[in-house]
Amino acid sequence: MARGFEICKGYEDKNINLPKRQTTHSVGYDIEAAEDTLIPSLFKLANNNSEILNKPTLIKTGIKAFFETDEVMYLFNRSSGPSKRGLVTANSVGVFECDYYSNPSNDGEILVSMYNFSNEDIIVKKGERIAQVVFQKFLTIDNDISTGTRLGGFGSTDK
Repeated sequence: MARGFEICKGYEDKNINLPKRQTTHSVGYDIEAAEDTLIPSLFKLANNNSEILNKPTLIKTGIKAFFETDEVMYLFNRSSGPSKRGLVTANSVGVFECDYYSNPSNDGEILVSMYNFSNEDIIVKKGERIAQVVFQKFLTIDNDISTGTRLGGFGSTDK
């Protein structure tokens, strides 16, 4: 199998659902939250002069994805997130390379980084669909000389 999803270490007994497309013509595989997660309102934080205002909330999913070396996995906000709840992914589009899978720091767990632009704190419930991922082939330039090795997880390629 060229690509697929697996449960991450430590989540084997947590009743995690693997991502799936909801309709025959869906492009994205819906990702669910692995646990209840509070996402504070940025407006409330700003009014309280909170120091954590610029930090997004990381939502755990308990899943990882494997795919071919010439593919990328993109993580997108679900269309209902901003319009119905005020939730947006912090980095607009998450980009996952194939070597993120099973990395030593977090086993390749897909984490969804979100901000809450509503007026109230929001609790994302376990099993709630929060994002979607899409797989796509990509191209490299002629004479590409990339030789680095991933040693960490989320946000580790610049270290």
